[in-house]
Amino acid sequence: MLELAVLGLLAEQPLHGYELKKRLSETLGPLWGISFGSLYPALRRLQQSGAIEEAGEITTTTSRSVPTGSLDGELASARLRRRARPTRRTRRAYRLTEPGRAQFAELLTSDAADDDRTFALKLSFCRYLDGPARLALLERRRAQLTQRLASSRRTPTARTIDRYTRSLLEHRTHSTQHDLDWIDELIAEERTAQLDDRPETEGASA
Repeated sequence: MLELAVLGLLAEQPLHGYELKKRLSETLGPLWGISFGSLYPALRRLQQSGAIEEAGEITTTTSRSVPTGSLDGELASARLRRRARPTRRTRRAYRLTEPGRAQFAELLTSDAADDDRTFALKLSFCRYLDGPARLALLERRRAQLTQRLASSRRTPTARTIDRYTRSLLEHRTHSTQHDLDWIDELIAEERTAQLDDRPETEGASA
């Protein structure tokens, strides 16, 4: 999943490692805890496979605060003037290659069963897919949720579980049904959008 996220972010623009880490945390969520220890090995693997390449260096400017202490008078004023010091740092940037775009498309359209986070990640990059591929992704998710819902409704009898466990199972069923309703709405919207995007001549011939 990390490779998919990196390729998807680099499909937008070249980025350096620090910015990639920041955007990965925003995309994947704080629970993933993306670290440089996991990011840079992934970047090396992608670079070795030819999916990404260096895009030169990007110079960034930041401000560094200098403590002023509790001094009074001219010395305190001088410290205040020195409080924000701009610092410049050069970072290595990466960009997507044509083989990388092909790999990104392959990962994005993979028909393997996705867990919840992988599907959410694919959905966040859905704009890179054409209409039929977007619809296929949503329909695969619908089939997965339908199967999950049927399984969750086959709960044990009241003799084998207590009321707290039953409440948890019911909550999971309701959550799955809610997700299924949401996917149905997305599918309906996607089908409508694809019909609206058809050329007039194609619609007339149909």
